[in-house]
Amino acid sequence: MLFNKSSINQLLIVVLSTLPIPALSETITLNENTKLQGEFTQGGLIRGKTLASSHITLNDNIIRSTPDGQFAFGFGRDAAKISTIVITPPHGKKLSHTFKVKSRNYALQEVNGVPQKTVTPPQSVLGRIKKETRLVKTARKTDSDSTDFLSTFQWPLIGPITGVYGSQRVYNGTPKRPHYGLDIAAPVGTPVRAPTDVTVTLAHQNMYYSGGTLIMDHGYGISSTFIHLNEVLVKVGDKIKKGDVVARVGSKGRSTGPHLDWRINWFGVRLDPALIMPDMPAAQRK
Repeated sequence: MLFNKSSINQLLIVVLSTLPIPALSETITLNENTKLQGEFTQGGLIRGKTLASSHITLNDNIIRSTPDGQFAFGFGRDAAKISTIVITPPHGKKLSHTFKVKSRNYALQEVNGVPQKTVTPPQSVLGRIKKETRLVKTARKTDSDSTDFLSTFQWPLIGPITGVYGSQRVYNGTPKRPHYGLDIAAPVGTPVRAPTDVTVTLAHQNMYYSGGTLIMDHGYGISSTFIHLNEVLVKVGDKIKKGDVVARVGSKGRSTGPHLDWRINWFGVRLDPALIMPDMPAAQRK
């Protein structure tokens, strides 16, 4: 998604004025050994630390931890207002804590000028779309032992923010699924960099909806996805250092102009990059 030349200035003013301000990271201390830190809101990423070898569940779903007791989880766009985490240490008393998940209001965004074939795809491409969807879902199921998710993320690209997480999309007048990424505009060919040390789990030069598509593993179910790329410069299995160039900005797939659409997931749960990152310097994003 993005903009057309005739409306870029108006769109940037509207979107930047409504860009969600990243939530202040909150810390919840359960006891002297256990803390949770992050944004307890829809789209938020939470990182935690507890005793090694503890058994952890979130709403009865098991969460795997590192050998020293660190872990992560997140809340989707429409997450319930209440969540409960239960931590059972190898020795000692079980901890159970219920916390509130803040709800958010999401804007309606009309996007005109995208290729109509990406709004109502012909029957002939439905098999291709299903295959590509499976590839993406498989990559996001990766549950590696990498601890890169504990790192401080850096901006993969500096530029105007032209699309935000959670907005309800209407393409060429047709209501579609919400937008789950953060769009950053830049000219075609602009280098895109890895936000942390990562391992590449999917590299595709041109998917039907998302164009050049790159998925990178941060460990323990946390991944980054870059889409609409003009060129993917890495391959599956590559281990990339933070800040290394991995792709180039494009406008392939369902898009009306060159930009990076950056998405962050906890397995199948879609998170908001804007809540994980510090503010992008205003002087650099205009």
